[in-house]
Amino acid sequence: MSKLLIVGTVAFDAIETPFGKTDVILGGAATYIALAASQFKVDAAIVSVVGEDFPKEHLDLLASKGVDLSALEVIKGGKTFFWKGKYHNDLNSRDTLATELNVLADFIPKVSEDYKDADVLMLGNLHPSVQMSVINQMTTKPKLIVLDTMNFWMDNALPELLEVIKHIDVITINDEEARQLTGEYSLVKAAAKIQTMGPKYVVIKKGEHGALLFNDDNVFFAPALPLEEVFDPTGAGDTFAGGFVGYLTQTANVSFSNLKNAVIHGSNLASFCVERFGTERMENLEKKEVDKRLHQFTELTQFDIELQ
Repeated sequence: MSKLLIVGTVAFDAIETPFGKTDVILGGAATYIALAASQFKVDAAIVSVVGEDFPKEHLDLLASKGVDLSALEVIKGGKTFFWKGKYHNDLNSRDTLATELNVLADFIPKVSEDYKDADVLMLGNLHPSVQMSVINQMTTKPKLIVLDTMNFWMDNALPELLEVIKHIDVITINDEEARQLTGEYSLVKAAAKIQTMGPKYVVIKKGEHGALLFNDDNVFFAPALPLEEVFDPTGAGDTFAGGFVGYLTQTANVSFSNLKNAVIHGSNLASFCVERFGTERMENLEKKEVDKRLHQFTELTQFDIELQ
């Protein structure tokens, strides 16, 4: 199997939406990415850090999905990264109520020898200097390096972020972040400008309005599946990224046409994530459910038209 290396947070979340709220639950970018990628035949590993307070049952869950945890550092006496947020009624905006970096504040990633030659490297949302450190530890250049980032790093670590962007192949960001990074309102212009910074492919996520994939003059749009209920959008973007890189790692094909398929797979898995709080829906997701919804995506976008 091809190797996928995932760098990102493994964390605790506390979430409130118009539909209810949780106590402290499993969260973190790397967690969502790994759970989504486990739907594919890949050899995946996580590089991250947690505290001694992190329950063994969460580690067992990830291990049961075939995720290698040898580079998930457990800090004795440390506390795990914690985020608390409250979503507004439209679920498109939220307030961060608490962010406690804890062991993440001094995190120095250490890639295990077995994954320094990974085929695909997924850089989940973390400080750009941490992401760059992982790139520098790879002994073989991955076939694909995918970066996920956010406006926080654009505000607070832009020079470091731009350095990372020079070394990647794909960036996944939302429409607001694409506009902030480039100063362009048009997403077509924004994507073109981002490609001059380094990445060959740009994926712009638009939440419930789908996702756009750009490569030179090629553009692909994938709709989001209309859902009866959206319960909790936490982790949807990371789940998208996990489906995206999981499919690309399994197929070992990084052509534009195959990246289009990867966007659909990412969108498909993200549609499950939002149906329950946190990782709950992704923990027991079955392949037959995934395949059935993929068929719905096909029906949603397929049509015949006669051109005169």
